[in-house]
Amino acid sequence: MLYYKAMNYKNNKGSHSIYNLQFHYVACVKYRRKVLTDAVSARLKEIILSVAAKEVGVAIIEQETDRDHIHILISTTPQIQLSKFINSLKSVSARLLFREFPELRKTLWGGAFWSPSYFIASTGQVTLDVLKRYVENQNAKDL
Repeated sequence: MLYYKAMNYKNNKGSHSIYNLQFHYVACVKYRRKVLTDAVSARLKEIILSVAAKEVGVAIIEQETDRDHIHILISTTPQIQLSKFINSLKSVSARLLFREFPELRKTLWGGAFWSPSYFIASTGQVTLDVLKRYVENQNAKDL
């Protein structure tokens, strides 16, 4: 039988819950323009850390950019509404990047830095197959 107690989980605790929530978030630059140069990318990462630091219950585990998109691993509490946090990330970062790098407006006309869509997936410390086997083995035969 497979038991969670044997797994090496790093859980967080709330007043009425134990949780472990991480997400993989990917956002693309509008029109997939390759504007995330070294300077823009470095400043974007600083902005994201700053926005996350102001949000109680959000931590950035890791982040990295390519020329036209960013990947972020996020750890949260159950109280966080991810869509609101992501909207905040996108709006604050766009506003500050346009202000600090005005040349971006030539490549990203229309005032939008980010594509309106994004990818987000929950991550786990075990695979879906392991979880399915664990649930399947939860019958009361041993009682």
